[in-house]
Amino acid sequence: MNGEDQSVLAELLAAQKRREPVALAVIIRDQGSVPRHAGTKMLVYGDGRTLGTIGGGEMESRVVAAALEALRDGQTRLVPYALVDPQRGDPGVCGGSVEIYVEPHLAPDTLYVLGCGHVGRALAALGKWLGFRVVAWDDRAELATRENVPDADVLLSGPLEELLAAQPIDGRAHLALVTRNVGLDRQLLPTLLDTPAATIGVMGSRRRWQETKRQLLADGLPADKLARVTSPIGLELNAESPQEIAVSIMAQIIMAKRGGTGEEMADRRLLTTDH
Repeated sequence: MNGEDQSVLAELLAAQKRREPVALAVIIRDQGSVPRHAGTKMLVYGDGRTLGTIGGGEMESRVVAAALEALRDGQTRLVPYALVDPQRGDPGVCGGSVEIYVEPHLAPDTLYVLGCGHVGRALAALGKWLGFRVVAWDDRAELATRENVPDADVLLSGPLEELLAAQPIDGRAHLALVTRNVGLDRQLLPTLLDTPAATIGVMGSRRRWQETKRQLLADGLPADKLARVTSPIGLELNAESPQEIAVSIMAQIIMAKRGGTGEEMADRRLLTTDH
């Protein structure tokens, strides 16, 4: 591996640590006369900047465009290209062809656990195991501790505004309010509903959510904003323990993230058919 490729891979790792989405483009096959050969790497940032080069010209522009699409939808790409036309910006009439594999490297989704009680602690552990970046918060400093929530990547306490300033919520964030009462949900939701979070869920009974919603509507919060909230959060598993409730919540978040239906995958008709 040459020095340029090493720099590309080193920057890929650095970008992942910064949680900056990047796409890696690698020539996986070359044939004939081409400016760069199999194994050559290039990194593409979300703003179109690049590090390294796979040969320049129209080919590289097309790969950058494919990389930006990959960063938007999270899907890999295979870009074939024949270098035959200098009018398109190809580097000379090379007469060769290449295939470039484009792989997006996205930062993990963030799970915001708001409330560090029994369910919050179990939810943080399960979210971390599932590969989410976990931000845990509680207004009670004595609960927002490493001893209480050892699996959180970030632990915060204090006013909600401090949480948002330190850990801004983006469109790949999932908010789980597993708090202790209606009053706290009423305090938190107006601010959280102004964020671009992918999902917002509130733990509690249906009766508790009806009371929370009644109070928020009385406070003047628009009904269309409240429609973003899923409550009670989680899939119906008849869960009882904090760990079971955490499974229910994370199952619903994964369903929303992946576009699932929540239905059983087994065909009951086949299970009950006599053989």
